[in-house]
This record gives sequence, C-alpha cells and structure tokens, in this order.
Amino acid sequence: MINLQLQKKRGMFLRRLSHSDRIFQIAGNTYLIVAGLLVLYPIIYCIACSFSSTEAIFQGRVFLWPVGFTLKSYQTVITYGSLVTGFFNSLLYVAGGTLVAVSLLVLAAYPLSRRDLPFRKIIQTYFVITMFFSGGIIPNYILMRQLGLIGSRWSLIIGFMFSCYSMIIVKSYFQTNLPAGILDAAKIDGCTDVRFFFVIALPLSIPVIAVMVLFNAVGIWNSYFNAMMFLTKSETYSFQLVLRDILIVAQMPPETLAKMDPNYIANMYNLIEQIKYAVLIIGAAPMMILYPFIQKYFIRGLLIGSLKE
Repeated sequence: MINLQLQKKRGMFLRRLSHSDRIFQIAGNTYLIVAGLLVLYPIIYCIACSFSSTEAIFQGRVFLWPVGFTLKSYQTVITYGSLVTGFFNSLLYVAGGTLVAVSLLVLAAYPLSRRDLPFRKIIQTYFVITMFFSGGIIPNYILMRQLGLIGSRWSLIIGFMFSCYSMIIVKSYFQTNLPAGILDAAKIDGCTDVRFFFVIALPLSIPVIAVMVLFNAVGIWNSYFNAMMFLTKSETYSFQLVLRDILIVAQMPPETLAKMDPNYIANMYNLIEQIKYAVLIIGAAPMMILYPFIQKYFIRGLLIGSLKE
C-alpha cells in the first residue's frame, strides 16, 4: 500500500516537471551513472587482478573478473613480514592519531563557541594566524628532534594532531546547533559547564565528530611523508612507507639497477607484480569499511559545520 502511494506521488511529481526539467533530470542522471561507472571500474579491475594469475595480467586478459583464480598475491602479502607489520602500525597510527586529534578539536572548539569566554576574540585570532603562517618542514623536524620523538611512533600520533581549519568547522557547528537557551536551561537545573559539555554538547555534535574522525583517519592512513621524515626504524614503518620502499625499485634508473644484485632486483620485481593489486585492495579496505558507518553523518556534519558565524 505504501509503495503504491509512493509510486503515485512520484508519478504526479514527474507529470509536473516541464520538458526542460525532464531533459535536465535525464542528463543529470546519465552523467551520475557514467561518472559512477568510471569510478567503480578501476576498483573492480584491481579486485579482479588481485585474484588473477600474473600471466593473465601480463597478457591483458583481465577486465571484470579474475582469470586464473589464485590467492597467491594475498598469501605473498601475508608472508611478507614488513607489509604485515606496516599494516598494523598504520592501524595504530590511525587509531591513536584520530583519537588525539578529534579530542583536541572538540576541547578547543567548544570553549571558542561560547560567547562568554574571556578574551575569546584574541584566542581565536591566535588560532587563525597559525593557518597562514607555518614554520615549515625544517622547524618541525628540529622541534621533533628536541622533543626526542625522532624514530618514535609518537611522532606520527602527536606530531600533527591539530588542525585549525577543522577546529573552526567544529566551532561553527557548536554555535549553530547549541543555542544559548539550551545552556541557560541547563544552568537553571543546576548543570555545570563540564557536565553540559559531556552530557549535552557531545551527543548533539556526533555528526561533525564523525566527519572529523573520517577526515583525520583518511589523512593519517594515506600519509607517508611524515613517516618518511620522522621514522628511522623499519619496525615502526607505516604501511604506505613499506609499500613505497618496495615500489621505488621499479622507478630506479638503469645505471643504479646495474650496480645492484640482479637476483635481488628480479625478486623485487616479481614481488611487485605479485602484490601490487592485492596491496591496493588491502590498503583501501580499512577506509572503505569505515566510511559506511560515518556516511549518514557526513553531509549533515560537513555542511552545517561549515556555516560561518
């Protein structure tokens, strides 16, 4: 019964559309379908190649489904110790870095969203200045060295744990979704500022927190430059840094390769071809798994949180 009513309403809506509106709707839907297929095909191709034999990939016989089905590439990834260690290191960096970053964002954004905060404008200006003036790579490295974090996992967890731009988005969200009347009513009932923050403000800010979790998690997971700059021990390398060290062999100039052991080069090239597509799927899997749980909050949290004061 409900489906019939929905179909009738949809039919009435379509009948009300003008000829130009129908053309625009058809063109828009066609564009979205084509764009979706263009984005989806590389993912399907990588999945198919990850389960195909190396010979089938070299011969170009893989298009939409595996040819010569095999799990050899995934078995190679699992048995290659550095990739497994790097994968779990990246999970640690994402979990720790996201937890610290989002906690700091919320703790900084909520006080700045309160109009009764003393020196609010001065503090906010101080934060905004850091968006336009940064010390750069060398001062950051010197700071990390003076803190004793070079070579430590903490360098990726607390080294770049705060984004002023993200803080402004969260602050705007608090200002939009926490009217002063809610705070006044809570204070009349005897609620303290700390209790109001944890009991009322945080539950109401779940959409924007979810967006910040996704932004930080994706940024930390995909980052390799910071790991390359601050990590010195192979057991602390992130997944992307291990993958970079493997793939960089394929980009070496011939004169450099000529000076290296031929057996080592052959093994590395064989390893690259075996794990290339499997590693792409494994590397994208954590964020693809995380996104569906956050997607329902994504548009609401991003758009409302981006409103200016």
